[in-house]
Amino acid sequence: MLDDSQRKTLTDKMFKAEEVGSGYSNTLFVRLVGLRIVFTNVDFKYCIFDAAYLRNCTFESCDFTGCRFINSNLVSSAFNGCKFDYATFEKTQIDTDILESGCPSSENLKLKFARSLRTNYQQLGDAKAANKAISIELKATEVHLHKAWSSKESYYRKKYKGFVRASLFVEWLEFKLLDFIWGNGESAYKLFRAVFLVLLSITMYDVIHYGDPNMVSNYWASFIKSPQILFGINGTSKYSGAFLALVFATRLIMFGFFMSIIIKRFNRR
Repeated sequence: MLDDSQRKTLTDKMFKAEEVGSGYSNTLFVRLVGLRIVFTNVDFKYCIFDAAYLRNCTFESCDFTGCRFINSNLVSSAFNGCKFDYATFEKTQIDTDILESGCPSSENLKLKFARSLRTNYQQLGDAKAANKAISIELKATEVHLHKAWSSKESYYRKKYKGFVRASLFVEWLEFKLLDFIWGNGESAYKLFRAVFLVLLSITMYDVIHYGDPNMVSNYWASFIKSPQILFGINGTSKYSGAFLALVFATRLIMFGFFMSIIIKRFNRR
């Protein structure tokens, strides 16, 4: 059985004075306008802001739970102590300060909030803002996955039990491993660090199996030629097939990670 949602629709309206303690929950605002208006303890739960223009406004302790912001302009507006649980953004211009002042406290909601803003900034072509949102999203994801399998909080223990909890532990390990290798696709520095560690591993293998571990000069000589071994350029005929196959697979994986980072960077521009 379907019933009316009782959503109100306000079209082409404008705020002209300060709003304190007002209630606008479950309202569709179309082309709403507000300039340099102060909103205090205003209830905007489950509202939809379509093509809204709320510029240079200040929102103090307002509730935006479940709100949708579509094609709106919120530039230079400040959100202090506001609640954005389950809020989403689409093609909306909003300052990145909201990532610091508006993030929900719960990690699972924080990552969804940051993910929505990341997608929003990518739609606008704002690469710098998207990178900031991704950073917060990844941190929240790591904390959420860790709590999902290890926390004793009632929320996590009721929601994740038995096999699901074990699978989340594996997912968390995978996340940590990929974060260490290449920052989950966001850190070229970590990828180059991983390549350096691979070169050190090749150096140790070469010294132990084909050199003298007691001679320091052997370590330096092996490190110098380790890039040649990694890229299969010269002097690899003496190594075993299994070792060369492992080096080849590592080279392909590292190259794939590197290309993925480059493509992601260009796609955000």
